[in-house]
Amino acid sequence: MSNSANPVVVGVDGSEASLGAVRWAAAEARRRNVPLKLVHALDEASLGYPQPMPVHVDLAGLARQRGHRILHAASDVARDTESDVDIRRSLREERPGAALLDESRAASTLVLGTPPVRFLGRFLARSVTIALAANADCPVAVVRPHAADDEPPVEGPVVVGVDASPTSDEAIAAAFDAASRRGAALVAVHAWDDSYLGALFEDTRWTLDRPAIEERERELLAERLAGWQEKYPDVAVERIVVRGAPADRLLDQAVHAQLIVVGSRGRGWFAGMVLGSTSQSLITFALCPLLIVRPG
Repeated sequence: MSNSANPVVVGVDGSEASLGAVRWAAAEARRRNVPLKLVHALDEASLGYPQPMPVHVDLAGLARQRGHRILHAASDVARDTESDVDIRRSLREERPGAALLDESRAASTLVLGTPPVRFLGRFLARSVTIALAANADCPVAVVRPHAADDEPPVEGPVVVGVDASPTSDEAIAAAFDAASRRGAALVAVHAWDDSYLGALFEDTRWTLDRPAIEERERELLAERLAGWQEKYPDVAVERIVVRGAPADRLLDQAVHAQLIVVGSRGRGWFAGMVLGSTSQSLITFALCPLLIVRPG
């Protein structure tokens, strides 16, 4: 394994959700033959507790000690998952969003563990997850338990959302690579939604030629996938063209998938906070890991 290989980076906080992300990230690092880097960022309480302290306590020092314990425990989990992976640890004294954004500049993939929504104990607020997905300098994988506390699925196809945007090409490339490394099939989903046009035409004599629209959308999907089957002859591809909102149709496929791949159009910090509705819906509801790929 090359020391210069960009690592898979995973944020850890000691929660079961983050340890699930560690296991997923360790397997991904093994598939890519790159190091696994575990990152713990000090939380806001240890960084911003009002001074002076009511008692003589080195809160920041205690937070660092706890952080090192969390990193060592995560290392044990990673080692139990993939014994041959090169594991590295980093304790960052920034807030999680800033620390992981910086780590993404030298990462092959940034992995975030997200538990079911609750008020306490979350590693990242949803808004920070969305911002990282839109602004990280590498693909971002969002991993949550598949159902209840079960591990994320390791069987089933890789699903990729395909549209007419340039970011779709990046997603397709990442999806074929992921399917090939996993020995999995690829399901390419292109959803077209004519509800807006239907609403515009409802008070006129015009009607939509849906068979013609569907044929055009099938051609678009074929054009987007052209050449990839030849590059990855080991990957079996299923093409799905379906009416409906892209997020809904991808969530339909997530029930049986081991990974969903989509592209992100987010640019800039504000753009990241208003990441596209498809990506936001998948971050919130997908029951399998989600890989969000930025352009370039």
